[in-house]
Amino acid sequence: MDKIGSPFSPPSTAVEWIDYLHGKLGKRLPLIRKYADYYEGRQATMPFSQNLYSTAFGEAFREWSDNFCQLVIDAVLERLSVVGFRLTDDPDADADAHEIWMRNNMAVQSSAAHLDAMVHGESYAIVWAGVDGEPVISCESAEQVVVQYKPGSRTEIEAAAKFFSDDFGREYVSLWTEDYTYTSYSDGRQWYEPVQGDNPLGVVPVVPISNRARLTGDPTSDLQSIVPLQDAINKTATDALVASEMAAFPARFVTGLEIVEDEDGRPIEPFRIAIDKVLQAEDPQAKFGQFAAADLSNYRVLLDLLTQHLASLARVPYHYMIDSGGHPATGEGAEAAEYGLIAKTRQRILHFGRAWVEVMKLCFRIKGDRRANCHTAEVIWADVENRSEAQHMDALIKLKALGVPVEVLWERAGFTPAEIARFPALLAEQEALIERYPTAVAAGPSAPSADDMAEKPPQGNASNDARKKAGDDANRR
Repeated sequence: MDKIGSPFSPPSTAVEWIDYLHGKLGKRLPLIRKYADYYEGRQATMPFSQNLYSTAFGEAFREWSDNFCQLVIDAVLERLSVVGFRLTDDPDADADAHEIWMRNNMAVQSSAAHLDAMVHGESYAIVWAGVDGEPVISCESAEQVVVQYKPGSRTEIEAAAKFFSDDFGREYVSLWTEDYTYTSYSDGRQWYEPVQGDNPLGVVPVVPISNRARLTGDPTSDLQSIVPLQDAINKTATDALVASEMAAFPARFVTGLEIVEDEDGRPIEPFRIAIDKVLQAEDPQAKFGQFAAADLSNYRVLLDLLTQHLASLARVPYHYMIDSGGHPATGEGAEAAEYGLIAKTRQRILHFGRAWVEVMKLCFRIKGDRRANCHTAEVIWADVENRSEAQHMDALIKLKALGVPVEVLWERAGFTPAEIARFPALLAEQEALIERYPTAVAAGPSAPSADDMAEKPPQGNASNDARKKAGDDANRR
C-alpha cells in the first residue's frame, strides 16, 4: 500500500510528514471546535423544533442557551495557578525557573493553556531559543498543533507540526523532528518544498498538556460527558419558553354564537383576544369561558433534575448552579460539597504539573544548564481550596506547633516564592529597627497581660452590683 500514514508506509520525508500531520489535525478539528462552541455557549437551540420556536419568538432568543459548560470548566480553572518550581534537592523555589516563567508571561499563558486543555482535551507548549539565546515559551491550541508519538511510546514524540494562516488566507506550517526543523507554506493545493534547519535541542520541542490522559486513546475534554445533558437542559428550557408563549396564557372559548364564514367557506375569527379587550355578544344564548392555563412547574422539576445530574457528572457543587434557598452555602456544608471539585482539581494538577516540568527542563536545555536532566523537579501550585482566612491561619498555627518550618508555612499561606525570598531580609530589618528604637516599640498598643486581666473584678460581681443599684432605684420610684 502507498497511502501515507498506513502501517506499511510511514512518513519519511518532510512533505510526507506535513501531509500526514495536516490530515490528522483535520480529522479531529470538528470535535475540537464543537467543544469550543459549547464552552462559549454557541450550541444550537432546539434544532428539531425551529419552526415552532421561530413562530413564538422569531430571533429574540436565537443566541440564548442555559450554558453550564463554561461553569464546569471555570470552576477548576480558577483554582489552577502555578507560583513556582523546585528543580533540585534545594527546598527553596528555583529563582531562575521563576524568572524564565515570568519573562514569558506564563501566568497568563498557562491559564489559557489549562483552559484549552480542559475544553479541547489537549493544548501544547512550544519551547525555542529567542534571538538573545534565552528560552521562549509559546502556548498553542489543539486547533493548530498536532504531534505523532514514536511507535509503542506515549511520551516520546517523533514529530510535531503547527499549522496557521495569515490574514490573507495563506497557510503556513512549522515541522519539528529530533534532528531538523522545517518551514513551508501552501498555495491551497500543495505544500512547497520545506526549508530545512537544524534542531540543536535533539528532541522535539513541543510538550502536550493533556487533560484526563488515559493509557489508551486520546486525552478527552471535560465536556465530553456534559454535552448530552447540556442539550437536554437547553431543550427543556426552550420547551418552557414556547409553552409560556403558547399555553400559559389562558385560552378563551364562546358557545351559542353563530359562526361566520368568508367567501371561501373558512370561519372568520369573531374576536381579537388581548389583555385589554372585553368580549361581548348580542345573542343571549352566547356563553363565554376559558380553559385553565398550562402549569409550567413540571418544567422546573425536570430542569432541576437534569442540572443535578450534570453537577454530579462534572463534580461541581450543586449550589454553584442552583441557589435553592436564596442564601449561599457556607461553613462545613460548603466545604463538604466541594470535596469532589477539589479532588478533580488536584487530578488536573497531577497531569498539568508534569507538562510544565518538561517545559522548564527544555528551557534549561536551551541554556545548557544541568537542571535540564533533573528528575526530582516539581511545580509549586497555589492552594486549591477555598477557605476563610481565619480557618486557614488557625490551621497554620497548629502546624507550627507541630514543628513545621516557618518557610513551609509561608508557602502554604499563599505567599509566592518571590515574596518568601524577601522575608528574611525584611525580618532582619524589622529586628534592627526594634533594637534601634525600643521605646517606640514599647509605646505602641499591646495586648493586656494576664496580671492586668486578673485585676479586673469578676463579671458576675459587676452584674450583681448593677442589679442592686437598679433595685434601689426601683424602690425609690
